[in-house]
Amino acid sequence: MTIRTVLSILGVNQFEEDLKTAIDFCGAQAAHLNALVIALGASPIIGDYNAISPVWIEERQREIDALSHKTEEIKEILGRSDISYEVQDVYTEFALADEDIAERALYADVVLIGRQAARDEELRKRIIDGALFRTPTPILINRGTRAMNSSSRSVLLAWDSSDEASRAARQSLDLLRQADTVYVTMVDPVARAGVNGEEPGADIAAYLARHGVKVQVDRVASGGQPADEVLRQHAVDVSADLIVMGAYNHPRWQQTIFGGVTRSMIEESKMPIFMAH
Repeated sequence: MTIRTVLSILGVNQFEEDLKTAIDFCGAQAAHLNALVIALGASPIIGDYNAISPVWIEERQREIDALSHKTEEIKEILGRSDISYEVQDVYTEFALADEDIAERALYADVVLIGRQAARDEELRKRIIDGALFRTPTPILINRGTRAMNSSSRSVLLAWDSSDEASRAARQSLDLLRQADTVYVTMVDPVARAGVNGEEPGADIAAYLARHGVKVQVDRVASGGQPADEVLRQHAVDVSADLIVMGAYNHPRWQQTIFGGVTRSMIEESKMPIFMAH
């Protein structure tokens, strides 16, 4: 997939690093940036006789004014850049934020979640729920210790022959082509027709190679360790600066209750992750 429109979610309180990352990323991809500045407001406080609290109304107006001020600041910064851009702001309640994000994510090729937005737990949850689960648009999230590079030289593609992994590989093709090496990584692969084929990883490697991707297939034994831990360690071993993977290939309620690779990767990974569902 060619990346031509990037939706970057910016928290109203902290956005400087995320905005710079989005500018650099869009510059490297020759993509248009849609910067979405979000302020999450509390639900109305209802007083006696079902009247809305005046304190809540005053606080809401202060937050809206602050959002408007920050939006203008972001427009000024983007005006000094060389990229194509637009800026939108949204003041929304926690319960409605995922719908507001999903509405805009429909018209993007990828949703960018920088370190500052990712550190805001409530905002991160709303972005993932809105973009990843309510739209076909992939997300690129960074919960690492360093700002994300505009392009990746070494990429780990977590492969398990699932629809989600296939979708992630296809949607990240622009990023994969730019890398020096893409490590197609399989944890305890089973060589069987209908699963991974007689030679696990060979088919996806051939597919990617035909798209100009420089591929190496790594079949990794877990040794009884959880798959997410194995993937994270292998990413370190190959000096990957990006992980590409499918999200939630089991029912989401199962993953929510019992955990899972997707949830663990989002919570524990120290490098950017490109995810598609």
